[in-house]
Amino acid sequence: MQHYTKPVKEFVEEHTTGVAVVLVTGVGLLVLRRWLAGGVCRSKARLDGKTVLITGANTGIGKETAVDMAKRGARVILACRDMDRANRAADEVRRRSGNGNVIVKMLDLASLQSVRALAKDVEQTEERLDILINNAGIMMCPQWKTEDGFVMQFGVNHLGHFLLTNLLLDLLKKSAPSRVVSVSSLAHDTGKIHFDDINLEENYDPLISYRQSKLANVLFTRELALRLKGTGVTTYTLHPGVINTELGRHFFPSLPRWKRLLFMPLFFFVKTPWQGAQTTIYCAVSESLQDSSGLYYSDCAVKEAAPQGRDDAAARRLWDLSASMVGLA
Repeated sequence: MQHYTKPVKEFVEEHTTGVAVVLVTGVGLLVLRRWLAGGVCRSKARLDGKTVLITGANTGIGKETAVDMAKRGARVILACRDMDRANRAADEVRRRSGNGNVIVKMLDLASLQSVRALAKDVEQTEERLDILINNAGIMMCPQWKTEDGFVMQFGVNHLGHFLLTNLLLDLLKKSAPSRVVSVSSLAHDTGKIHFDDINLEENYDPLISYRQSKLANVLFTRELALRLKGTGVTTYTLHPGVINTELGRHFFPSLPRWKRLLFMPLFFFVKTPWQGAQTTIYCAVSESLQDSSGLYYSDCAVKEAAPQGRDDAAARRLWDLSASMVGLA
């Protein structure tokens, strides 16, 4: 060790300014990264005897949310499309949480038949449902269609969860106080509901489609809160942050190589799945929210949604359209 001490000392003395700049920059980057990581849910609430259902819980923030719910003592249902991956995720959740009460159920949000089958299964096999977390989603995919002919992003991100939530409302009411948490995105800020072309048949654009689906999450939560007033069921929507998960698997590869190179350094600043799950967890368990409903959150704090996300007339219109599309009376 002493063999290297003298050269290092001499180098530092000769390049004092440069070393200082590097150290200050490094510390600054670490502080910036920590700030961008956002808030952390501090609630110690226990969920013993309660049941939580999480869609898309086999990866990313859904899996991290499942681990947290299981650590709090909940019975956790992972509702996923890929059963092999879901079973592996369930094993990991059990191992990390020390809670063996973690089960897997099949759910393909691109199929209304699958959504109805899951809801029927849950109603028949579960005595209660205390927290429903609408977490699953798809981002920036090509112009794919769901099994029922809806544009994929609107169908999966909104319609599938819209139907699932409505079909499970009786069980949620029976278990009140209970909560519905829907993962939206800051992308709703520039979203628009294309009521006259909801499937974007005339001019499909992956980003426009994604923004529409995330705005739909915000409007759905707002209208749902009004319809559930006085039932003991409260509802929340949130922006989890920019996270390094599989959600961007259709977005990043579609970029030109030069843009991908520009994006690479930014990955240093994106949230981890654990960090990204904190606001979901906060909305699911925080005692401070028990008298709130229909609001939008980010970094474990309430935030004001975009003006179009606070449009009550649009929320009612979207509800009626969605109910018609999925076949709800």
